[in-house]
Amino acid sequence: MEKEGSAHDAYGNDFWIVKLCFLLQTLDAMEKKVLGICFGHQVICKALGGKVGKAYTGWDIGIRQVSVVKDLALCNYLDDLDEMPASLSIIEIHQDEVFEVPMGAEVIAFSDKTGVEMFGIGDHILGIQGHPEYNKDILSNLIDRLLGMDVIERGFAEEVKCRLQLAEPDKKCWEKICKNFLKGR
Repeated sequence: MEKEGSAHDAYGNDFWIVKLCFLLQTLDAMEKKVLGICFGHQVICKALGGKVGKAYTGWDIGIRQVSVVKDLALCNYLDDLDEMPASLSIIEIHQDEVFEVPMGAEVIAFSDKTGVEMFGIGDHILGIQGHPEYNKDILSNLIDRLLGMDVIERGFAEEVKCRLQLAEPDKKCWEKICKNFLKGR
């Protein structure tokens, strides 16, 4: 199962979110593979007993450098990478985040803005806060959409778009991590 981005809050109590949490608890108990991206990362965490909420520092939009935790025994899907870099860049667009991972989970990556950028449980749960599937065009369009909805300020949107020209996400590496995880490597 794969779950990614949403305009809803993972910590909300809408009926469909509660139902999704029960499904995620069942999949975890069965040790079925679940990859959560952004909202998926957050709702997996909530479903399994972690803490999620509105980020204290506000929106995180742009290309973020995340640091990978060294010596991760439970992450055999990272073993296949030629050499795991100390940090990876990823596209981010969120205002909610994971504050505390569920019991038994391991923080795999963090950033200067978000303490839990990636977490795993055994070899069957992987949560990624950023968007490995997005490119800069998608992010730029989402920024325009948020600006048009008066969710973010024009100055902030322009600043983020300018910074987009200075960095590239590590798409190939993220793709390999996700594929290795889903394939069971």
